[in-house]
Amino acid sequence: MSNAIELKVPDIGDYQDVDVIEVFVKPGDTINKEDSLLTLETDKATMEVPASAGGTVREVRVKVGDKVSEGSVVVILEAADAAAPAPQAAAPSPAPAPTPAAATASAGPVEIKVPDIGEAKDVDVIEVFVKVGDVIRKEDALITLETDKASMEVPASAGGTVREVRVKVGDKVSEGHVIVVVDAEASAAASAPAGSPAPQAAAPAPAPTAAAPAPAAKPASASAPVNRENFKQAHASPSVRKFARELGVDLSRVSGSGPKQRILHSDVQAFVKSVMSGQTAAGSAAAPSNGSGVGLDLLPWPKVDFAKFGPISEKPLSRIKKLSGANLARNWVMIPHVTQFDEADITEMEAFRKQMSEELKKQDIKLTPLAFIIKACVAALKKFPEFNASLDGEQLILKQYFHIGFAADTPNGLVVPVVRDADRKSLIDIANETAALAAKARDGKLLPADMQGGCFSISSLGGIGGTAFTPIINAPEVAILGVSKSSIKPVWNGQEFAPRLMLPLSLSYDHRVIDGASAARFTAYLGQVLGDIRRLML
Repeated sequence: MSNAIELKVPDIGDYQDVDVIEVFVKPGDTINKEDSLLTLETDKATMEVPASAGGTVREVRVKVGDKVSEGSVVVILEAADAAAPAPQAAAPSPAPAPTPAAATASAGPVEIKVPDIGEAKDVDVIEVFVKVGDVIRKEDALITLETDKASMEVPASAGGTVREVRVKVGDKVSEGHVIVVVDAEASAAASAPAGSPAPQAAAPAPAPTAAAPAPAAKPASASAPVNRENFKQAHASPSVRKFARELGVDLSRVSGSGPKQRILHSDVQAFVKSVMSGQTAAGSAAAPSNGSGVGLDLLPWPKVDFAKFGPISEKPLSRIKKLSGANLARNWVMIPHVTQFDEADITEMEAFRKQMSEELKKQDIKLTPLAFIIKACVAALKKFPEFNASLDGEQLILKQYFHIGFAADTPNGLVVPVVRDADRKSLIDIANETAALAAKARDGKLLPADMQGGCFSISSLGGIGGTAFTPIINAPEVAILGVSKSSIKPVWNGQEFAPRLMLPLSLSYDHRVIDGASAARFTAYLGQVLGDIRRLML
């Protein structure tokens, strides 16, 4: 004797008629409570729907391409006799059904701790998703941890109301460290014993709130070559999909090591490493969907015993260079770079800057050329909005805000802090903020938030030297400005050659978004603004 159970779409907020992009089960499958049934996708996020009960699948009532809303029946189950007769009391098939008291009584305060994260110790907390008073569900993402090799989300092992958050961005944690204390919900479906960390539960991420960060990470320029249909069919959670989109990886080409061959963060990282080392053809991660075979079939990286040619020493790469190196390699390979070279006459600007610097010296304010360049870039971005954009598949996202990143040199490598809302700030405000951010960068105190949300980046080598270079675009941006050392040059003014202070500009741009004529107009206008500081006041 068995009981039929209808598994329905749970509360997914205000969304209606949401697309089904993945179905993970078929008739005859045996599933446990919390197993993923299907993936839904809105225009802002993806979310997986978990099973509210375990049993044998009798009927699947949805397919890829269907649209569903809260309450839509997705699967009919045959529950085992040992399971409770109603979905609310169903439990994973290996475990006994909970008693009525367990379904109604509150579990009280529950400490949620860092689960088994391998041998990593003192891991950096780079994101905290919850605050005191939030109501969370089991499997919701609590924090993101980052080592020198990977980042990982830590899910909630119990649901309830957050009473206390014991970590913050910048803290270091290890296995067993308490993250939050929650007042567990009275419902057994939302609460869980404090001793059930379920370390592998990060993959299903069934609750809609766990997918909330996804909108901020809409695909970067690397997503265009990925076969979208294959990507949708891959067995991976929303956070893994976000990670793969950022790296331009076609998930259908990645082998999953998780439960039921689910693709994990570590699987995507291993795949990217194999491409970068030449063990896997890069075309397998970025081959065009038309099957033309124009992938980057790279040769394996050469293995050389350098010691046999002479004395050597070894120096490990800094953590910053390890993290930025993979991003730079991806951006250079995935984005068709073109660089426009130009010059700007900054004679008057520099004279004004020096005059104002003398006046501001008593206030301990240093008015740097970078402040003028940032203001000039804002003016150019307003005139040419396609430069203030990001490529999302076949859609161009035009931004109405102006957050400007600048490369800061540190002992451990380059970082790119961001001046937010530069259009609303004065030259003095920008000069003070860039100085403060650069100091934080040198001291290694920049937070992830200090380096996020940039629209356009500036890499200035003017204080060091050089006449031109090709900066690499900081994805998902579509352009970056390189600035070299200014020098006095003879310039014809219509009557004679006069000495002028000329600033070399190197504008790298994504040729999928910007053509050469637009780039030339951009640098020409930028030169006009820098050449006449009155334009900065407009």
